[in-house]
This record gives sequence, C-alpha cells and structure tokens, in this order.
Amino acid sequence: MHQTTDKYIIISGTNRSEAVSRQVSQLYQSTLLAKNINAEILDLTLLPKDFLFSSLYENAGKNESFQPFRDKVKQATKLLFVIPEYNGSFPGVLKAFIDGMEFPGAFKNKKAALVGLSAGVQGAGLALSHLTDILNYCGTNVLAQKPKYASIDKNFDGSQFSNKLYHQLMEEQVEAFVSF
Repeated sequence: MHQTTDKYIIISGTNRSEAVSRQVSQLYQSTLLAKNINAEILDLTLLPKDFLFSSLYENAGKNESFQPFRDKVKQATKLLFVIPEYNGSFPGVLKAFIDGMEFPGAFKNKKAALVGLSAGVQGAGLALSHLTDILNYCGTNVLAQKPKYASIDKNFDGSQFSNKLYHQLMEEQVEAFVSF
C-alpha cells in the first residue's frame, strides 16, 4: 500500500462518446484505487460544447463551465493521459484542451504517464510521441513507460484487458507511475 500526497488526475483524451478511452480510464482508476490511490477522471466528453471559442486565448479563465477543468489540472501533481489514436496522432480536442490550460503553470514540473490506444497495430505510438513533445515543452516530466495497446477492440472487453500482456504492462506502468 502506498502513502502519497500527490493528486492524481486521469484524462480520458477524447470527446467521442462511444470511444473506449473512458472505460480504459476507469480500469486505470480502479488499478490505482487498489493501491490506495484516488484518481479523478477528467472526461473530455464533458467539456462545454463551446469551449473552443469561449475558453481559449483572450478568453482564458472566463468560461465558468470550463474553469473546473482548468482548476483540476492546475491542482494535480500527476496526470495520466489515456490517448486514442486519431489520424496518426491524438485527438484535436485534447490539443485544444491543453491550449485552454494556464501556461506554463498547469503542466510545469508535474509528472505524467501516457497510455496509447488504437484499433490498428501501432498502439498510438505517434500520438504518444507527439503528446510527449508537447508536455515536455510545457515543462512536464513524462514517464518513460508508455504502453501502446494495439487492436484495442480485440484486447479489451469493456472493463478489463483480455490480453494478459496488456494487463501486465498496465500493472507495471501504474507501479512505476506511483513511484515516479
């Protein structure tokens, strides 16, 4: 059992309602909870529909519906991103979400873990690389272990990985992230 003062947030990295990102986020949340670590899920499907136009750039901090997302990321010390692969990278809504955070304070000197999901065979490798570059630019320390869960539709039953290797990779990543 781990004792921690860290505040964990899991970011389900898409606003596509039928994506498995939310379910994989819940699996990671329960895995952390089994280690006595609470982690809240920030589900991008719950973003205000107008946040692109009402929360970014000159409107930063002015949208009362988006402000709780900003506050939670700012208060977190550890962020776990569950990232589906879209068009060879990560979803645009995640980039816009990051752009809506306070810069550089929201991510600076924080720790992050990345999880890649794809229907194809690459497991979102490019998406993880792109997001690592962005987070490093923002001053975030990114855990080297980044599982790439390929063919997610064949290896995840909606609540658990059916692939034993994927389950092992998740357990190892969570243990490394807690110690990170």
